[in-house]
Amino acid sequence: MKKTYPLITIVTVTYNAEKVLERTLFSVEAQSYPRIEHIIIDAVSQDGTLSLVRQYVERNKQPQHNIRILSEPDRGLYDAMNKSLTMAEGDYIVFLNAGDTLHADDTIEQLVKTIEWEHRGSNPAVVYGETDLVDDKGNFLRHRRLRAPESLHSRCFLSGMLVCHQSFFVRTDLARQLRYDMRYRFSADFDWCIRIMKRAEKRHMRFVNTHLVLTDYLSEGMTTHNHTRSLRERFRIMCHHYGIFSTVCAHLWFVIRAVFKR
Repeated sequence: MKKTYPLITIVTVTYNAEKVLERTLFSVEAQSYPRIEHIIIDAVSQDGTLSLVRQYVERNKQPQHNIRILSEPDRGLYDAMNKSLTMAEGDYIVFLNAGDTLHADDTIEQLVKTIEWEHRGSNPAVVYGETDLVDDKGNFLRHRRLRAPESLHSRCFLSGMLVCHQSFFVRTDLARQLRYDMRYRFSADFDWCIRIMKRAEKRHMRFVNTHLVLTDYLSEGMTTHNHTRSLRERFRIMCHHYGIFSTVCAHLWFVIRAVFKR
């Protein structure tokens, strides 16, 4: 029987992202893996964003990858992400925001090789890896301080977001069941990842560590610019999922760890 490989959906959400979008598009375009769907959700950008997207489509008129575009007003980043969950046709979905890139031209190919792909019902719930940080020119800054755990489970995020959202590939049928919570403006991705893991654990689904650097993350993203408000949201999210006692203890450990690292 001929072996089939998963279709990977990559979602890029944009709004006036002309300065950083091009390298994201080139990153997806350069992937050696043939089965990629790239969904671009744009909030009616007023700069050159859509011009870059049109050039991207023009370069791929006979595409190796399937490019799908939606440009319409939305209620923010997480509303746009929820739209993509409805649109996605892939077996797995990952969110690669404007300015972020896949780490290498063969990243998706290498990710797929780490798994024994079976029929859809028994494939892993989450496939994950490491993340590097880059500046607004795409230059390497450092490895992400929080490292992906060898074995992932929902309580891992008591220690912070150990797996970056951009390196967290989720089975699309599972992702579609759990939409981003619009009550959170800056950290809905943190909440969503925890809920994904909790749902997967209830169903005894697997998590697979690729042991690869999967993405290069632009360090000046929305969460970075709203750091204090993001941290407050994360505290609320942790209290909701882990209880206030565990959350306070975790934050005391964060303080102690920071002091001893000085």
